[in-house]
Amino acid sequence: MGKSYERIEGRLRTFIEAQPMFFTATAPLAADGTINLSPKGLRGSWAVLDEQTVAYLDFAGSNAETVAHLRENGRITLMWCAFEGPPNIVRVHGRGAVVFRDDPRWSDLTGHFPDVDTSQHGLRAIVVVRAELIRDTCGYAVPLMTYEADRDLHGKRFAREDDASLSEYFSRKDHVARSIDGLPGLPLPLPPTPAV
Repeated sequence: MGKSYERIEGRLRTFIEAQPMFFTATAPLAADGTINLSPKGLRGSWAVLDEQTVAYLDFAGSNAETVAHLRENGRITLMWCAFEGPPNIVRVHGRGAVVFRDDPRWSDLTGHFPDVDTSQHGLRAIVVVRAELIRDTCGYAVPLMTYEADRDLHGKRFAREDDASLSEYFSRKDHVARSIDGLPGLPLPLPPTPAV
């Protein structure tokens, strides 16, 4: 039922790019550390950069577990499920890197997300994942659900923030600068957003 692939191309790429959401899974190295699983939505906020690389925009939120785990060990799995159409699950297991606003790659990477107004969502980083294992499985048990639209609440909430107020918001959160397990998360204050 499951099959491994060398590259993200053709049907796999089309499937990934068409999904309205995906999930990320990371964990710290400590055996008793907290495993993190996060849903990611907002169409257009992830992109296949090449046959081995996927990237997604990391928006404002109440914690930064994925960022902290990637900074510690780089391990990550991304998963897309077909909630409509033929059943399918695609997983990309790989190594992730967090690109912060002051990274020279920032401007080039943001160009891969032309359909997202990043000023409305408190963009704090871009996660770049290099695939080590690409697999799909049947997804027969994934329910059929209908996608209606992206919620507009996140954009409405964070559109009113600038760099300073966003850093202040993050400084009041327990698990943004440090993870649940005490690992370094986002660098605060955030580097300024580069001029376009």
